[in-house]
Amino acid sequence: MAKRVAVIDIGSNSVRMVVYEKTSRYAFHLLHEEKSKVRISEDAYLHNGELQALPMQRTFNALHDFLEIAASFKVKKILCVATSALRDAPNKQDFIQRVRSHLGLNIKAISGEKEAYFGAIACANLLPKQQNALSIDIGGGSTEFAFIHNDSVSSPISLKLGTVRLKELFFDNNNLKDAIKYIESEFNKLPELKETTTLIGIGGTFRAISSAILKESLYPLNKLHAFEYSADTLHDYIEAILKAKNEKELASLFIKSNRFDVIKPGALILHCLLKRVSAKHVITSGVGVREGVYLSDLLRTSKDKFPHNYNTSVRYILDSYVHDKAFSNNLASLTKKIFDLSYEYFGIDYKYKEILSIAAKLYPAGSSVHFYSQNKHTYYIIQSALEYGFTHHDIMLISTLTKYAKNKLPSDTHLQLYAKLLPNNAHITHSLSYILSLSIALLSHRPRNIDFTMQFEKGILIIKTKNILYLSKNTVEKIECRDQNFKIVFSN
Repeated sequence: MAKRVAVIDIGSNSVRMVVYEKTSRYAFHLLHEEKSKVRISEDAYLHNGELQALPMQRTFNALHDFLEIAASFKVKKILCVATSALRDAPNKQDFIQRVRSHLGLNIKAISGEKEAYFGAIACANLLPKQQNALSIDIGGGSTEFAFIHNDSVSSPISLKLGTVRLKELFFDNNNLKDAIKYIESEFNKLPELKETTTLIGIGGTFRAISSAILKESLYPLNKLHAFEYSADTLHDYIEAILKAKNEKELASLFIKSNRFDVIKPGALILHCLLKRVSAKHVITSGVGVREGVYLSDLLRTSKDKFPHNYNTSVRYILDSYVHDKAFSNNLASLTKKIFDLSYEYFGIDYKYKEILSIAAKLYPAGSSVHFYSQNKHTYYIIQSALEYGFTHHDIMLISTLTKYAKNKLPSDTHLQLYAKLLPNNAHITHSLSYILSLSIALLSHRPRNIDFTMQFEKGILIIKTKNILYLSKNTVEKIECRDQNFKIVFSN
């Protein structure tokens, strides 16, 4: 696969392009993103799906500029897909041929089922693993669904429901009653949904509502991807949107102005869906069709799945920011050993072992930005770039451990600020932080391989070594530990 790939998604409402760069076989990151609200489907639903001249010209102009941007990034491969408005249009071939002839870009109008599949595999690979989940992608012309269980996707389906479609057919005429009838008739085509426990929201409508909920709740982490909340919260917010009498009231609900004309049709689709599912849990996806198209190319030899226990974001940070891989690996290995010896003593759940290991492995990342403020930069890198496959609780705990590593235990102010996302018991965070700091201290001399063994007895960690470990001993003495009975003994 080419190192740099652009993916263009021509939707009914917007046309978007993302540019991805690989850093190793399965690791990648976003280089650039561009969006233009061309609304290619404008007035199409009033003319039997026929694309109109002005919207087609807007889309053509945007694609022309997108290709210029892709060339500036020296992109070697461009994957371009079109969804509902184009695939349903009787005159789609006229537009596709024009773009091919004048711009040299091949557009693939994908089926609704393929669109649903692409969105779902993006969620299955790039969100924390979910069981009995249903993905919903509300677009301008259609809405896609698929079932997700761990990393498997099944029953992708597309319905002729979309924000622009409903706006032009019903909302512009203030015909809410017929809009509901139309939505319900389309929903009758869905399979049984009662076993669904989690609803995964994809697309602009869902992100707009989730973003509003995030802001309204004063959520402590500014990250929309993997933002979780209850289905009851979603239901209540949707009702508030549907009851809003004007744009001022929508703005008071933190809905952005570019969504004013289509947010109610999208909210109505969700309102009707929530009556049919038993899901209690909602998770927001920052990824969708574009990421799915990219992943289907990247993972084409592995059944559209990453290798077992592989995380692309961890690998990307290691590739891009951690230069001393040997120290990173030694530190991760040592923290796991100390954890195994002491987690029962500290009363920590074993599930935190992997979180601690990742924090240790990524701890050196910030030094590539600035050595003297390594912890601050590692903290920022993890919060920003540890994007895929982790819950916000995981991200916050990992970043917190690296922020305070080697220096001191996490402050009470920090723990209070992020109380929603950190373990309820501060003792857990303090103990994990101490283990990481202790591991860093014990590797002060940065050996190629760990040159000591350890034994733990009744709250005493015995470090057995043939070497003096002068630096380690001095550094260990400076580390704060809330457990006054925990001791470190060096034995030659």
